[in-house]
Amino acid sequence: MVSPDELLVTRLGACRVRSPLNLSNVAGDYVPDYTDDQGRVLLDVEFADGEQVASLGFERAGARREIFFDPSAVRAAIVTCGGLCPGLNNVVRSMVLELHHKYGVRDVIGYRYGFEGLNPSVGAEPLRLDPPAVEDIHKHGGSVLGLSRGLQDVSVMVDTLVRDRVSLLFCIGGDGTLRGAKAIGDEVLRRGLAIAVVGVPKTVDNDVAWVDKTFGFDTAVEIARQAIDGAHSEARGARNGVGIVKLMGRDAGFITAAATVASEDVNFCLVPEVPFDLDGPRGLLSQLERRLVARGHAVIAVAEGCAARFTADVSHDASGNARYANGASDVGPILRDAISQHLKHRGVPSTVKYIDPSYMIRSGPANASDAIFCNELARNAVHAGMAGRTNVLVGRWHRRFTHVPLALVTKQRKRIDPDGALWLSVVESTGQPRLYNTASVQVPAV
Repeated sequence: MVSPDELLVTRLGACRVRSPLNLSNVAGDYVPDYTDDQGRVLLDVEFADGEQVASLGFERAGARREIFFDPSAVRAAIVTCGGLCPGLNNVVRSMVLELHHKYGVRDVIGYRYGFEGLNPSVGAEPLRLDPPAVEDIHKHGGSVLGLSRGLQDVSVMVDTLVRDRVSLLFCIGGDGTLRGAKAIGDEVLRRGLAIAVVGVPKTVDNDVAWVDKTFGFDTAVEIARQAIDGAHSEARGARNGVGIVKLMGRDAGFITAAATVASEDVNFCLVPEVPFDLDGPRGLLSQLERRLVARGHAVIAVAEGCAARFTADVSHDASGNARYANGASDVGPILRDAISQHLKHRGVPSTVKYIDPSYMIRSGPANASDAIFCNELARNAVHAGMAGRTNVLVGRWHRRFTHVPLALVTKQRKRIDPDGALWLSVVESTGQPRLYNTASVQVPAV
């Protein structure tokens, strides 16, 4: 349950500066409206007939008539952290253009290589960002600012913001980045500084809590589907062909599930949130053998985080995230070898092909859907910062853009609900049965 206090958005102070956007509050005058400060987006839009409807909601994002900062005195900074993600450059570009052309902010810098850029003893000098500097960056993958993982000393980072006279800091990243942004925002507030810290949710895993989608996810799913298409062709081209595709997703299987539904050619979808066994009468190997007898080929899509079912011996990156890409912790080769050995032992002639698109799904430019989404997120983040909102994430909930306190976002990660609509779509698309033996199943907490 979420309490009303957890939804309160921190403000640096009263908004007394008239916005330069020249929008309207008059309906029907063919001019876009400002967003009312009292606007809310309900947490839950579903209810039972006769049930009392709860009124808890997120503050609605958008441009305000009055803002906190005088644009002529603002210096804005942008930092991109974590791993690559389609759309990073789109967000940076849209932020710069909104600040420059709409608000008249002429001083924007980009800290390089993640939070390292806010530590003078580690990072490189920041980049100057203006319209010519970002003119074509949205056409390319990666980040023009570079990225890194891990948090630097918070006090040092805030000292850097003070030294550089930064008024707005935009932190673009996933769960670890948002925890870092909160730490920076907390220190800023402790010191009584007028610096707004605004997060933008970025991760192909789509596992940031309290947002319905993170940017880059749609592009990653599109590329993942191409890998599945290749696995399907390989499987159909051989007698008892099996195509295995391993996709990114440490703790959440959203990419694997969405790509499965998009392709409609996957027969077994394996994600961290839903238990499965390899062995036993209802395990994957037995069900796969039945599938080959019936149809002569099969395609398996598996999220990398499923490796946790086979080993606890994993390394971690600088942000504390588990690495499932090497040796005994790589679920792709584990499945490939287990399937090959099982079918050989059972005397079933087969061809098993393994495809790992790996970082390809996150390193390219954004597709059209993500490009639109990035632009909307970026503009709303600028509106939030100029209005003095801080320690806040700009996200989307029920297709409305929202302000979500970072303290709430960083309390948990979003995961697939095995009883929800997405997993129902997966099961109906694949036709897969339960892949576990009842006595051995341990249902993970979601």
